[in-house]
Amino acid sequence: MNNPYKKPVRITITGAAGQIGYQLLFRIAAGEMLGSNQPVILQLLDLPQAQNALKGVVMELNDCAFPLLQKIIYTDNLETAFKDSDICLLVGARPRSAGMERSDLLAANGKIFIAQGEAIAKYAKENVKVLVVGNPANTNALIALSAAKKVGRTNPKNYHAMLRLDHNRAAFQLSQKISRPVGSIKNLIVWGNHSPTMYADYRFAETFGDKVSDLIGNAEEIHAWNENYFLNKVGQRGAEIIAARGLSSAASAANAAMNHIRDWVYGAEDFCTMGVFTDNSLQAMYGIPAGIVCGLPCICSGNGNFEIVKNLEIDEFSKQKIAISVQELLSEKQMISDML
Repeated sequence: MNNPYKKPVRITITGAAGQIGYQLLFRIAAGEMLGSNQPVILQLLDLPQAQNALKGVVMELNDCAFPLLQKIIYTDNLETAFKDSDICLLVGARPRSAGMERSDLLAANGKIFIAQGEAIAKYAKENVKVLVVGNPANTNALIALSAAKKVGRTNPKNYHAMLRLDHNRAAFQLSQKISRPVGSIKNLIVWGNHSPTMYADYRFAETFGDKVSDLIGNAEEIHAWNENYFLNKVGQRGAEIIAARGLSSAASAANAAMNHIRDWVYGAEDFCTMGVFTDNSLQAMYGIPAGIVCGLPCICSGNGNFEIVKNLEIDEFSKQKIAISVQELLSEKQMISDML
């Protein structure tokens, strides 16, 4: 495994005292994201009122005596948090409260991600890798990269939204359906928005050299299972978890964030679902316009390099499903157009 880093990697995590942050920090410090030979420096950001809780988390991290953890910085200051950062996990976001419209949520988060995008462009490494975890992740990523572009020192390709959680959820459902290990499923795709409109696409998926679709059943059985069970199960999984445990899916979200970063940095052998900034080449190919952050199949080749998978065959059912999620992204973009 080719390691693009020679020095300790500086990792900024926002919302670090929150549930997802708590799940992330110890696993990153233990080497689960970047490997057992990569030292890390954690730069933890949270609100002023969360600093005492964050101090307690730092105490726990220190008490673990992780060999790879060289230093911890915790702060409520953007410059301090993003200074010389190699990787940024933007976890902290305004949660949706009862009665809050989506437009209100986007407006509230816009202020957060404008400030963070500007700070990343000013203070982080020029080739910093930014993963937005805080919801609505796709549009928050668009806001952050737009703010960074205004500063003039950033690469839009390096601002991603996390759809790996949807990808992992879909992989598990497929593994249960076909009775194959979840780790054997390759080339799964999740298109669109990290929301219930996302489209989990099993059509290219393989397992031990077999096509997953061949193991589900005949065409009629596949269509019924896909539309009546699979897509709903993946799309509503987050709500199902909240209903069961009374809290959101923090551990699985943290795990997905680490999966995304690890594949992005070191490469992967199959498709990686990544929320990336779209260009003009995707309109004719997939019906996806330029200028949004959209879940797409990507190939990660290592050293932080990735490319969108082009020219996949899209059937009419898939076109319709992708279009629904893309329209939601365009609607969200319109809601925050004054921020761009």
